[in-house]
Amino acid sequence: MMAEHTVKAFDEDITRLRGLIAEMGGLAELAVQQAMQALVTGDEALAAEVVARDKKLDALEMEVDAMAVRVLALRAPMADDLREIIAALKIASVIERIGDYAKNIAKRAPNIEGRNRFEPLTLLPAMAELGAEMVHDVLTAYAARDPITAREVIERDRKVDAFYDSIFRNLVSYMVENPATISSAAELLFVARNLERIGDQATNVGEVVHFMVLGTYPTDIER
Repeated sequence: MMAEHTVKAFDEDITRLRGLIAEMGGLAELAVQQAMQALVTGDEALAAEVVARDKKLDALEMEVDAMAVRVLALRAPMADDLREIIAALKIASVIERIGDYAKNIAKRAPNIEGRNRFEPLTLLPAMAELGAEMVHDVLTAYAARDPITAREVIERDRKVDAFYDSIFRNLVSYMVENPATISSAAELLFVARNLERIGDQATNVGEVVHFMVLGTYPTDIER
């Protein structure tokens, strides 16, 4: 009876951790989408909402940390179970950073001048969509314990990097040709860098998922 109770209690803890990670992931995806919407449209109220909501992600990360530490102390998990707890800790930290990048993007929304005539601004939404899809898909892989999808997300990071390189060159050229736009273009360079980092963080989650399920990192994939 004691063994059954212990196993059931551990399963409930794992289910709760996965639920918290899912909630964090949903908030992070929403933050990226709304931060870009605010940037493109100049919606300062929406930008402020994204910034304020980041506190919820911080609180959830702290909840994951506290729960994971409690499970480690009380259950003393081993092997697959231990990897599951460690993965939850790492993934929660990564999602919190993704939220920070979205917050940083939202803070730039009020700083773009001549938005309707600023052609480079049209390039960033597609990059953001690719990064947001990576976040969504890798968290789906986590929920499904799917290392194959995790590896696919890791490989997709190359596209985000290529997007960043292209946007960087475009913005630098635009600044040279239109010196009056240097301030706004510099803000967009910062945004592009944050989107590139979101792709990197999704890749990090993919590696953690791979390790959680198989006990190995996908080191054969070139970054």
